[in-house]
Amino acid sequence: MAITGNQVSIAKEFLLKGEVVAVPTETVYGLAGNALDEKAVLLIFEIKNRPSFDPLIVHTDSLEKVKTFVSDLPEKAQRLAEHFWPGPLTLLLQKKSIVPDLVTSGLDTVAVRIPDHPLILELLRSLEFPLAAPSANPFGYISPTTAAHVNAQLGAKIPYILDGGECEIGIESTIVGFENEDVVIYRLGGLAIDEIERVVGKVKMMPHSTSDPKAPGMLKSHYAPRKPLFLNYKEAFVESTQAESTGYLLFDNFIGGVPKENQRVLSRTGDMREAAHNLFAYLRELDALPVERILAERPPMKGLGLAINDRLQRASFSEEE
Repeated sequence: MAITGNQVSIAKEFLLKGEVVAVPTETVYGLAGNALDEKAVLLIFEIKNRPSFDPLIVHTDSLEKVKTFVSDLPEKAQRLAEHFWPGPLTLLLQKKSIVPDLVTSGLDTVAVRIPDHPLILELLRSLEFPLAAPSANPFGYISPTTAAHVNAQLGAKIPYILDGGECEIGIESTIVGFENEDVVIYRLGGLAIDEIERVVGKVKMMPHSTSDPKAPGMLKSHYAPRKPLFLNYKEAFVESTQAESTGYLLFDNFIGGVPKENQRVLSRTGDMREAAHNLFAYLRELDALPVERILAERPPMKGLGLAINDRLQRASFSEEE
């Protein structure tokens, strides 16, 4: 298993040697390596077993540093960056040649963000290079929100996990791109659309389930537990004749007639931020139970509920559908 600790200096030592470490952010834990070192980036893909056509997000700690590896910063991108960074917002920007094509899967845009967590910000400030850092989990599985999640899945493959506690937001960042004057949402995430629209006006939605992603986290099947996950409505849960062998992910209340230990409620008060925070952790807990399947209730399609439903939809995707 990997060494786990909160020593930024240790994480830095491994990164300077071209190795890969796990780092905390406010969204989920990332698997980080030098974004400008192709060998380190390749190691990220190998450890995650991630397909090379799925681009990575590059993390840094200041807008000034962003400008060293992107060639253009549209006015609306500047406004969003100033308003929401550090935070769960990723911007798709034209890259400079210093960014390896492996990071961007050959695209001419690079996904960039400044994360909002004191440990990774301290680490980034101490480095002369940005970090490529997709979620620190085997490709396609539930994203990790604690150091223990990372160690359970990748501990044998990495030397160090920088432990920053439980992730505050719990789902990945919202990815925003720019097409002429239009602001385009490429991936729903921890920053709600209405917050973005208050800064830059109306946005466009990019179809985000695809086998040819233009940004990270757009693949059809992703974030999935090992047990088959089915989206259902609460009425169907109660009618289940296989309650003992089923796990239930509910939005705001438990249901009767089903073992309570098989149920997880995202937020008893219906709070979307709490629900997003609990989503991946509760999916992991249900996945670890002696059940054969998981039934998930869709939260309301508003605010962060859009991002939660996006993750549930792709976690339940099957080629047989």
